[in-house]
Order: sequence, then C-alpha cells, then structure tokens
Amino acid sequence: SCPLLSLFPGTDVGVTGGGANKDNAAAVTPVTARPLLLTPEPWNLLLTQTPAKEKAKEGETVVLNCHLNSPQHPSLTNLMVKWYKEDEKGQMDLLEKNMTILPNNSRIFMSGDLSQGDVSLIILNVTTSDHGIYFCEVTLPDGKVVTGDGTKLRIRRALGLFGIEESIGTIIGVVAAGIGGIVVLIVVLTPQLRRCILCMRQESRQ
Repeated sequence: SCPLLSLFPGTDVGVTGGGANKDNAAAVTPVTARPLLLTPEPWNLLLTQTPAKEKAKEGETVVLNCHLNSPQHPSLTNLMVKWYKEDEKGQMDLLEKNMTILPNNSRIFMSGDLSQGDVSLIILNVTTSDHGIYFCEVTLPDGKVVTGDGTKLRIRRALGLFGIEESIGTIIGVVAAGIGGIVVLIVVLTPQLRRCILCMRQESRQ
C-alpha cells in the first residue's frame, strides 16, 4: 500500500466528494430550467363565423359556417366546441363538447371535420322557432375560450304547396269582397230601380 494514502486517508474521499458535488450541481441546473422548457405555447386561435346574416324558409336545411385556424397547433382534435343561440327568450345551449345536448332533437348537430378546423352547425327542417343569433364557441386546452361574432338567422314562413294555397286564399278573398260589393250595390239600387220602373209605367199610361 502507498504510505501517502495512509497519511492522508481523507484525500480520496475529499476528491470524490468534490466530484459528487459538482455532479449534483450540474444535475440541479436543468431541473430548475425544465418548467420553462415545458411551458405550453399559448394558443393563437382564429375563429371565423360566416355569414353574419342568413335567411331560410321553413323546411329548408341551414348550415352555419364556423372555421378554426391555429398555425402553432395544426391538430385541433382536442378542442371543445359549443354552439348556443340567443333570441328574445334568452340564451339556449344547442351543442356542448362537440355533441348535441337538446333532448329528442336530431335536427341540429355539428358537421364538418374538427381536425380540419370545420365545426359548422347544420339545422335540418328549420322552423320559425329557430330564428335567433347563433354563436360558435371553442374552449382551448389551456382553458381559454374563443367565441365567434355570431350569425343572425331569419326564417321566412313557407307559402304552402308551391304558394298555391295562399294564392287561392287571396283570390277567394278578392272574389268574395267583389261579390259583397255587388250585393251591396244591388240592395242600394233596387228601390231606385223600382221607382224608375213605376215612373216609366205611369208615363206610358198617360
């Protein structure tokens, strides 16, 4: 054995310990930096609703367009989509977490491909009760909520069977009014006609 080692028994321990401390110090440094490296990049989501106004007739199918675009996050499948409507009665939720929530309603659902950013809403067989302003809302993984500008939907009443029913009703009304006017004229003019006829008879006798 080496006598120097026996004279300085703590030399190896001191060197080793110093090396261990250096290693520990090196190991601690990235640990403090990890939270900064792992901080998720904030979402920059562009949500577009078109058009601003939409019209439809009763019974038609309406598509309310809503498209998402996020350059930093091309995959949009983990987003939560919500649609709701505002009218004179207040706000009514139609769709939450990408699914229709209205009971016994298969007329309203989300169409398009979420992975491609298409979260449009489709309404089948619209009625006058579907009028209102429709909003598309998206909740991001970091909890941020982005809402569209809304689309105002107006529903026009249908004209029946190709408009014939209403046209016939209008024609009947006009004819009835005309007949009523003729009857009134006859009633008003009848006494005068009788007088004229009597006068003519008297003059012919004379």
